[in-house]
Amino acid sequence: MPSKAVTFVLITVMLDAMGIGLILPVMPDLIQEVRGAGIGSAALWGGILSAVFAAMQFLFAPTLGNLSDRFGRRPVLLISLAVMAFDYVLMAVAGTMTLLIIGRILGGITAATHSTAAAFMADISPREKKAQNFGLISAAFGAGFVLGPVIGGLLAQLGPRAPFWAAAALTAANFLFGYFVLPETVTDKTRRPFEWARANPVGAFDYISRLPGLTPLMGVYFFYQISNMVYPAVWAYYTAANFDWSPGMIAASLAVYGISTALVQAVLIRRIINRFGELKTVYFGLLYNAFALTLIGLVTNGWLLLALTPLAAVGGVVAPALQAVMSGKADDNQQGELQGVLASINSIGMIVAPLVMTQIFWFFTRKGAWLFLPGAPFLLAMLLMVVSWMIYSSSLRNPTGAAT
Repeated sequence: MPSKAVTFVLITVMLDAMGIGLILPVMPDLIQEVRGAGIGSAALWGGILSAVFAAMQFLFAPTLGNLSDRFGRRPVLLISLAVMAFDYVLMAVAGTMTLLIIGRILGGITAATHSTAAAFMADISPREKKAQNFGLISAAFGAGFVLGPVIGGLLAQLGPRAPFWAAAALTAANFLFGYFVLPETVTDKTRRPFEWARANPVGAFDYISRLPGLTPLMGVYFFYQISNMVYPAVWAYYTAANFDWSPGMIAASLAVYGISTALVQAVLIRRIINRFGELKTVYFGLLYNAFALTLIGLVTNGWLLLALTPLAAVGGVVAPALQAVMSGKADDNQQGELQGVLASINSIGMIVAPLVMTQIFWFFTRKGAWLFLPGAPFLLAMLLMVVSWMIYSSSLRNPTGAAT
């Protein structure tokens, strides 16, 4: 495995994750500065910008994945990083909402390189090591998830535009690093012609779903992602309502979760995979997650919740193991396309989960609610995890994916 190239890819994924959290602390002030309006209007526009970002990831992840299958991982990753650095500069100097929206459009497109990074890992990984290497990508994302808000909050002291300049500098530096160390892993043997019919979410899903056994596994991945996104969607609201946690305590608990997730993905997963194999890891991991979500949804003591947080992070072994199972069912010239589809599914989760989970939270915590249950979103997530487990169990009994 080319270690410097892997380091570059992991940094790229970490920057993708950091790019989201890095700017979150300053977005309210930046939007108010640009709009000249109050916090309510800023929140509305912030929601629009977030939705635009996620929508672009959904639409363009298959496109970038297919482009990388045709032209290679190297040009797609490097060009995306160059555009991303430009995008951060644009956001840093933006004086109108139009420019901020354009910035989020470009940001969502370039952040869709997660699929190409995963395809690179699939290219260089032997079958037995795919899960642990996908785990490294998840660990890098988890590290970025933790570092982003922390660094963003510190840089915010210098002004609402400082994090964008910092993000631009980091991205440009990573571009230069990748330019010198990143090899091309797509060969003439695995190169596949680019087809527009397959370079969109619907077309890519249609082609990938034709592979034996992949359709039910994508269903598992879909429900798992929506379930797992309950954490970023409602954690801050849930802990504030149920345990009266301060913003500092909420940030600390998120850091505990992020660090625990990164350790699980980087260290623990290889031991679990070696002991149980990928299929059993997914099977028992889904059940473990369902149990952990039930405990979190019903716990009444804040310190007990904090103790449960790193244990809940262990359930993160499911995603890389499931990715490895699906990667093994796709041809070498379809790895980018497959990862693009999975990234689009993940983007759907990023759009759907906050809408659904926050509404459930509101319904069970509103004034006059027939039952005060702040943990209701986690119980819903538990049910979705059980649905994932049921689909997966059925797919094990019927590995070709035919109707049962």
